Amino acid sequence: MEFRYLGNSGFKISEIIYGNWLTHASQVENDVAKQCVQAALDAGITTFDTADAYANTEAERVLGDALKGQRRSSLEIFTKVYWPTGPKGHNDVGLSRKHIMESIDGSLERLGTDYVDLYQAHRFDYETPIEETMQAFADVVRAGKALYIGVSEWNADQLRAGHKLARDLGIQFISNQPQYSMLWRVIEPEVVPTSAELGISQIVWSPVAQGVLTGKYKPGAEAPSGSRATDEKGGANTIKGFMREDVLTAVQKLQPIADELGITMAQLAVAWVLQNPNVAGAIVGASRPEQVASNAGATGVTLDASVLARIDQAVGDVAETDPAQTVSPERRPA
Repeated sequence: MEFRYLGNSGFKISEIIYGNWLTHASQVENDVAKQCVQAALDAGITTFDTADAYANTEAERVLGDALKGQRRSSLEIFTKVYWPTGPKGHNDVGLSRKHIMESIDGSLERLGTDYVDLYQAHRFDYETPIEETMQAFADVVRAGKALYIGVSEWNADQLRAGHKLARDLGIQFISNQPQYSMLWRVIEPEVVPTSAELGISQIVWSPVAQGVLTGKYKPGAEAPSGSRATDEKGGANTIKGFMREDVLTAVQKLQPIADELGITMAQLAVAWVLQNPNVAGAIVGASRPEQVASNAGATGVTLDASVLARIDQAVGDVAETDPAQTVSPERRPA
């Protein structure tokens, strides 16, 4: 496993990160989730990403249980705050001081740790002054409950405003967590250049485009039984934007490239996002331990300029590149 610095800091993370968004306490049973976490550890992954909203807080608990007995200082544990949690009352959502201060304590209890390495704003909150949010984050850091601050899916202007406040408050704002893959490249025009200027790294989610870049979804064919596209618990809804015939046809053109390199389609997809120098880590999920081990095989893979050009040619114009697609809800979800 290779490691990279996160933002303009001395903090290193594994470039392959294990995340449990759609799996723990949702798609897979707890014993399988623990097997996946162990497979991640066996593969050299030390960085784990979750959020209080995943499975309405239960994913954090499952991850905490799975990491019990591990040396805490050898791990990097990330979580997030914003989406509705618990009974989903009027203050159980957003980035208000009240919600942040209560949420961090709940996350720490469920994860079984005294601190998280990175505490992230899961979206931008238009209904709370950003000054209130960043002050609350600063107090979380000063209380020793988080070491660093990050965000998820903030646009360039939001990153710039948050970074300035964090600097004024004397805390380290070092990461953004956007969706990024060969098929979803909306961060490239604005978010990446702004982040590079500010010393913020990307921790990217869905590098395999919800499994589409594995090549298992064939144009004109039904989705394989048991795949995310057939999951009625939420997986099918998250993947539907990629399940177009033109996208699936383009993805099949990537198979020869992976074959020539001697890697899987998934490894090619993960390696591709890691070629971006502003990307510190790629989050991979799994419903089976062997998937974790396979995805971890993307670490250290270098794709030369000719390979990157062939990928761009294969994908063509099906990739989404509009920076306006980097959005947070204008209103807090109920």
